[in-house]
Amino acid sequence: MLAAPQPRRVAGSPVQQASEPLAIWLRQQLGVELKGQRPVGGGCIHRAWELQLADGRRLFAKTNRPSLLPVLEAEADGLTALHQAATALRIPRPLAVGQTAAEAVLVLEWLELQRGPGGGGGTGDAPWWHLGAQLAQLHRASLELPAQGFGWGRDNFIGSGPQANGWLAHWADFFLQRRLAPQLQRAADSGHRLPGADALLKQLPAWLEGHHPDPCLVHGDLWSGNAALLQGGGGALFDPAVYRGDREVDLAMAQLFGGFPSSFFAGYNATWPLPPGHRQRVELYNLYHRLNHANLFGGGYWQQSAASINTLLTLTASSPLG
Repeated sequence: MLAAPQPRRVAGSPVQQASEPLAIWLRQQLGVELKGQRPVGGGCIHRAWELQLADGRRLFAKTNRPSLLPVLEAEADGLTALHQAATALRIPRPLAVGQTAAEAVLVLEWLELQRGPGGGGGTGDAPWWHLGAQLAQLHRASLELPAQGFGWGRDNFIGSGPQANGWLAHWADFFLQRRLAPQLQRAADSGHRLPGADALLKQLPAWLEGHHPDPCLVHGDLWSGNAALLQGGGGALFDPAVYRGDREVDLAMAQLFGGFPSSFFAGYNATWPLPPGHRQRVELYNLYHRLNHANLFGGGYWQQSAASINTLLTLTASSPLG
């Protein structure tokens, strides 16, 4: 989902006088003094800021209207979960989330990203290989943490769209009932009844028959704008839509919207190889994101979603995806 990445300064953007409601709230929540703030780029949902403190430190903040506080709270919850599972990846720690007198706020630690498309900065393949390997380590390490099956303990958001969770014992049931079916229902409610949608839902359990993934903690919204390399080395993930699911969903989405370098996938597979049949499931898993974009933005995403459904029905007419 095209959400606000971690900090990239808007070229030429001046430091602004500190917002008084924000300064008061930060003093109450973190005991810090806000000296000034500078807008940073990348977001289409929230306003993003570099916060400059009186002691010389910097923090990163997202702000929005008060009604979107649940979106920021869900993001903080997801970042905390990823931070607990990460062994080498940097996940920005949520420091405070709440509401000032004027707006909803999420404050995170500041990460200094490399310049260049996707934070790459022309550094070559090796850093992206390590980022892929570190994602595999996170997926595997998450299995050591408690879970109740597939899903999550709270509903959250995919971008600004609702993402239903709860817990289910079987992956095929979860992906059908909590991912594809709600998106297709939202589409129908808005007057977009996509050809083949009912057949898709009917056949999905059979398609995934025999595929029994572990319930890994997944980022859930892993397009290239939600990952970056860091100055000084290492990589980071942010802006998640977490749940417990098939780890393949992260690798599938990493191929959408420009995608990650091939070295990223090589690093992942060298660390924890994907199971047989994973390539056949990419189209199915990415249909969720195409439908979400169609429901949020409309336009050509409807055509992309319809084409994806047609492709799936054609490809799986004689063989399962599991």
